[in-house]
Amino acid sequence: MRRDLENLFVTVDDISVSYTDSGNEKDYPVIFIHGFPLNKSMWENQRNEFWNKYRVITYDLRGYGNSESGFKKISIALFATDLLHFMDALGLNKVILCGFSMGGYIALQAMEKFPERIAGLALANTQCQADTQKAKEKRIKTCDIIRQKGLELFADELLKGFFYTGSEKENSKSILEIRRVIEGTSVEVVCDSLMALANRKETCQGLDRIDVPTLIMAGKEDTVIPLEKSEFMKTKIKGATLHIISDAAHLSNVDNPLEFNRHLSQFLQQVKLQQSHLLITDRDGYK
Repeated sequence: MRRDLENLFVTVDDISVSYTDSGNEKDYPVIFIHGFPLNKSMWENQRNEFWNKYRVITYDLRGYGNSESGFKKISIALFATDLLHFMDALGLNKVILCGFSMGGYIALQAMEKFPERIAGLALANTQCQADTQKAKEKRIKTCDIIRQKGLELFADELLKGFFYTGSEKENSKSILEIRRVIEGTSVEVVCDSLMALANRKETCQGLDRIDVPTLIMAGKEDTVIPLEKSEFMKTKIKGATLHIISDAAHLSNVDNPLEFNRHLSQFLQQVKLQQSHLLITDRDGYK
């Protein structure tokens, strides 16, 4: 039975996590992990596109959207652990992960921590490298400015890199919504996340151990995470596919959802067929 459930909550470790769960419970589960400093609403185009074929799950990371922050220090490793506990709470044994930017960092760490729980990996506008010293210093300075002046100027700067040059006229509604989401995030969570991003470990050394179907997508005009970062991952992950999204900058799934969804649809179908074949000899299933 198809259903489209919003405003759901589940207790994960020390926090209440907000999520949506759309589609048939018996369909293959796909979990979408949002980027910084956004929330699960960034995936609306994908949820609307795929819920009739897959079990589509979006959720707010701790401190974002309607999820609680808890008392633990935010880190990419903690986000990955939260993801595992979230999957356990929903009774999901194996899933396809789709992570955008910071969500991609989380997905890559998840791949290192619990690879047996992941059937496919979609990495959008992300990278495996850690921050350089210069990038770390910039994040610290950004946090200082945010604490002094708030999130409005910070949102201005982010939006310049999130959307490609033609979006101001073509996608103005989405730009306004993303601005609302950024400015609606707490200053403490934004600053804590900036430090988490600055201190994250690199995951490049583990790329050659990834043995599940992997899709990499990059915005053609992405200046936040340039194309060469995606090209590098493709060379390291065996069998990975790279697609460059035209008319898109960093937020490629919002900038050009038609092209993004077309490539993601082909990938999801590939993974679903592969898993269906495996289930012939493994009746334990994926839920």
